[in-house]
Amino acid sequence: MPPTRHFFVVTYDIPDDRRRLRVARWLERFGTRVQYSVFEMYLSLEEWQQVRARLERWLVPGEDQVRVYRLCAACRQRIEVLGRGQPSPPPATVVVI
Repeated sequence: MPPTRHFFVVTYDIPDDRRRLRVARWLERFGTRVQYSVFEMYLSLEEWQQVRARLERWLVPGEDQVRVYRLCAACRQRIEVLGRGQPSPPPATVVVI
């Protein structure tokens, strides 16, 4: 049985260009960029631990900030988008890395 997927919203504020680019490229491997520093992801808890561990290695605690919002399926259904775009749909096919 495939692992349960959770919906994560990850945002960051990283002043250093090099670290910010590294984080963005890493997050692009796992989710969809919906704004410049906001990603939506469907991950198993094991995949999230992999993403988190890498981020923790790269971040400078006194300078950088990453916020993670894990939303339940019911909460995801109540997301409001004003303007263009919609929340990322659950993936039809899941590839385990």
